[in-house]
Order: sequence, then structure tokens, then C-alpha cells
Amino acid sequence: MNEKYYEQQDQNNILKIREIMKTLPAFCREFFHDIADYTSTRTRLAYAYDIRVFFEFMHENNSICRKMEIQDFPLDIMDQITKDDINEYLDYMSLYLKDGKKIVNHERGKARKIASLKSFYNFYFRNEKITKNPAALISLPKLHEKEIIRLEPNETAILLDQVEEGIKLTKKQLEYHKITKIRDIAILTVLLGTGIRVSECVGLNIKDVDLENGGLTVHRKGGYNSIVYFGDEVEQALKDYLLKRSEIIPLSGNEDALFLSIQNKRIGVRAVENLVKKYAQNTTTLKKITPHKLRSTYGTALYNETGDIYLVANVLGHKDVNTTRKHYAAINDDTRRKAANAVKLRSDYDKKDDIPKKS
Repeated sequence: MNEKYYEQQDQNNILKIREIMKTLPAFCREFFHDIADYTSTRTRLAYAYDIRVFFEFMHENNSICRKMEIQDFPLDIMDQITKDDINEYLDYMSLYLKDGKKIVNHERGKARKIASLKSFYNFYFRNEKITKNPAALISLPKLHEKEIIRLEPNETAILLDQVEEGIKLTKKQLEYHKITKIRDIAILTVLLGTGIRVSECVGLNIKDVDLENGGLTVHRKGGYNSIVYFGDEVEQALKDYLLKRSEIIPLSGNEDALFLSIQNKRIGVRAVENLVKKYAQNTTTLKKITPHKLRSTYGTALYNETGDIYLVANVLGHKDVNTTRKHYAAINDDTRRKAANAVKLRSDYDKKDDIPKKS
């Protein structure tokens, strides 16, 4: 039986974590063993990358850490790292070179790295294995609200027309378009018509599609399965694609995958990001469109239609409704205009003698 997409991703992440662990101090294993029960492999991999960069910086810039290899760092070296050392590290994180490549971290990237360090230090400090916790003294940077970019209804229609007709594609792109058009329409329609994440989309198997009841079984970010229902447009796009999909012989190990690449294996996240970019850049909009922007488009439209923030949170798979409210329940100009005449200042008073009218 073929492994599920998310199971393959977890296995890949675990292998990557093990490779990184070989480059870290031996005492780090205790931390990663501790958090394994309540964090995803993706989160642990991000922690591993962040902690490795931290120790690499300390090895190059701290006089004490420079005297030994990173793998040989003893646990008590964490007591010798100061708040100033960590601040210097965060300043370095703003811009540095790695293998000849320029790496830039803005406020959100730096906030994640601080959060990783705080969790790392908290574990050892809480278990009384170190006596100091300089990471606790570091404040998280103020995060400015990012503009939520989404497509307007006319822009959505234009985008789907681009996919349907292949307008403005290059000669080479048109050759691929003949092969992938039905698949691409299905992918874009599913993303726009259900709001699922791109990772959830590429993880879909054929058996996850229930045309009779109009639902997709989606493996959510939090590690659970959820049914997401779809409308007529998504249903038709999926029917068209499934008919085409039945004619394709996938590579071994990819028999269950719903969406296949040109190589007849499960399509990847990067490939979907590239196809969205390819079609979006040929539309009249100047917005930078990604799969996540299509999710934002769906979430906004659903909230505008229903006004039910809890429904939107549930459909999008948000654990915290405040996340949904922050992104999709912002008061827009049309709503503000309605407030202009909503409150009547003198309507209940007789204009002649200022005496309230009797009801």
C-alpha cells in the first residue's frame, strides 16, 4: 500500500533532522526528544535549522565557542552565552552570507529565530540543567500587520480564463499547456473554491474526492483529517480532471496521488507555486499572486457572503478564530460607508419645537 503524502513528508523531515543533529552539540538531542511528542516534524526541522545557525554564529564570533568544534560544545557553554551575544546574533540574522548566498531576515524571520532560541533555552533552564536564561531577556520584534492580498471577483475570472485559454503563454508554455490544461484548471479551481492550503492540495489522493457528497478529505496542518465541501464549479473541474487522470499511468508509488506532474508522479508544492505564478503574471492585475493569496481570496469571499467568522475559521482549518478574524474580518470601505447614515441624531425630535415625538 502506498504511503500517504504527509507520511512521506514526515519521513523526509525526520531524515533531514537527523542529518542536522550530526552537526549540533550532543546535548541538543535531549531537547528534540522532549518536543517530539507535541510538535510536528516540520516545526522540529525549523528549530534544527535555527539552532544550527545560532551555534555556527557563536562558533565564528564568540571567543569561548571558537576554541572547540560545535559538536564538542558542552552544555554549560550555554551559561557562558550572554544577552549581548544573542542580540549580536539577531543583528547578524538581518543580513548574512551562507554558501555564497545572501540571506535576509525581516521582522517575522527574526521573530521565529528568537522563538526557537527561547524554547531551546527554556527547556534546559526549566529542567535546571543551566543556571541562566539570556534568551528570556530578549524581546520579540514588533510585527507590523501585512497587507492581505486577494483577488477581486473580476480578477479571479480573468485568472481562470487565462488557464482555460492559455492567453499570453509563450510557444514553449503552450506546448505544455496542451497536456496540463485540464489539470491546471482543476488545481486552480480547487484552491479558489475551497481555500485549502497548497500542501493540502498536493497531498490529496484520488479516494479523498467524494463527488457524490461534494467533499474533499484533507489532511490539515495540525495533523488531523477534515472534510471540505465544494460547489458546482469545483465539482465540474474535478470530474473533467478525473476523466483525464484515469488515462494516465503514474510512476510506481504514485498510484494514489490525485494531481500528477508531467513526469507522472505526485505534483509538488513548488510546481503548484510555479504554475500559479505562470498564469497570474499574464493577467491584468499587478498583484503578486501565490497559492496562499488564492486561499485569502476564498476566505474573504466566504466571510463577505456569510458574515460567519466561525464558519470561515472551521472551513480554513484555523485552530484560533482570532487568526481568521484578523485576516478576513477587517472592516472595509463599503462597510464604513454604511455607518455614515446608520445613526440618526435628530430623527426622533420635532424640528419645530425640539419636543420628542410620541411613539
